[in-house]
Amino acid sequence: MQTSLFIFAYDLADEGYGQALDTIRERAGAGAVNLACSYHHARDVFPHNPRRKVRFLEGGACFFRPDPARYAGLKIQPLVSKLTADHDPLAQCISAAEQRGMSVRAWTTNLHNTGLGSQHLDCTLQNAFGDPYITCLCPANPHVRTYLQALSADISSRGVESLLLESIGYHGFDHGYHHERSFVPLSPAIRFLLGLCFCPHCVAAMAARGVDAPALQRFVQLEVEKVFAGDPSDVEELPVTRETLGALADGELGGMLDVRSAVVTTLVAEITQAIHNAGPARSIALDMSGAALGYATGAPTGAPAPTRAWEDGLDLPAVAAAADGMAVIAYARDLERIRGDLTAYRQLLPPGTPLNVAVRPMPPDCLSAAEFPPKVALIRDAGAASLDVYHYGLMRHRQLDWVGSAIRTA
Repeated sequence: MQTSLFIFAYDLADEGYGQALDTIRERAGAGAVNLACSYHHARDVFPHNPRRKVRFLEGGACFFRPDPARYAGLKIQPLVSKLTADHDPLAQCISAAEQRGMSVRAWTTNLHNTGLGSQHLDCTLQNAFGDPYITCLCPANPHVRTYLQALSADISSRGVESLLLESIGYHGFDHGYHHERSFVPLSPAIRFLLGLCFCPHCVAAMAARGVDAPALQRFVQLEVEKVFAGDPSDVEELPVTRETLGALADGELGGMLDVRSAVVTTLVAEITQAIHNAGPARSIALDMSGAALGYATGAPTGAPAPTRAWEDGLDLPAVAAAADGMAVIAYARDLERIRGDLTAYRQLLPPGTPLNVAVRPMPPDCLSAAEFPPKVALIRDAGAASLDVYHYGLMRHRQLDWVGSAIRTA
């Protein structure tokens, strides 16, 4: 089992590329880094950064110097980080890693991009009322798809080991912006309906598969407006399950869910082909279900994580077949919860699928050094290809030592 740490270009530039990589190799025992080559807005605390303790990230930016020829004629053009003004962070990271016998994996947040969404409203998710969600690009939009293929090929050509593809599916209503507000109580089912995309490209994809998109859109509008008006809605208290919601609107919503899965699967296949055409890198598709359930508390409850992947449009067996591997998120303090999730993934994924598992050796998932080694052993025994540790810049230095100790013990 390999070990890799997630890292930002800011961490490397502020601390020094060689010094940060030496720290990762020597203290955490990791032989690779997952470098964010495109990333979304955030405000983060960096406890050991020598230059900046609190930083607002450049939303939607690319942390390398894109090759303009790869984006020629495309509607969507990459946003480029200010860090690239005097050097190429990806190239410098690869060079410094090679000198140390380490490998570099690219980490991209594909559809979650407020910067590009703000520039291209017609390329974003659009709810049943036609409101654009500027935080999320739509995977059915052809301009989005060609841009992501170009981006992935551009990065693949640089000599990275793999591309970890985060945010490749449909985002729900709650995957939002900053200071989101709703003083109307919205149940999970209504939130799901409010997050469905009815942009022209999604409507066309539904029509091509025989889904009555206009009728479904009217149904969603009616049910949401009932709640907005304070009137009773039979949908409001329904459980958010594939079977229950799929039966709504005389089964048309189920048809839409099938279309969403097909859109995401073909997008992953197209990105993977672009990656292969440009270089030897592999594509690793990331299911965010573990983060959706355990990100805030480290205490996910309910059914195993992969049972909710359909909410993002991920048909896990199909996505795994379209990519070169899968990555999953084990954001949980409880060992048995992680064991159950990994068992459920293995039962769903095609045999032999390489599986990367992301963990946090810090609160709320891990409160002491003693809690981390059993997780590493469990993940190793589950046959994981890689232990992906989140996140170099966001954790204390002592937690790097926890990682190194656990790796040596395992």
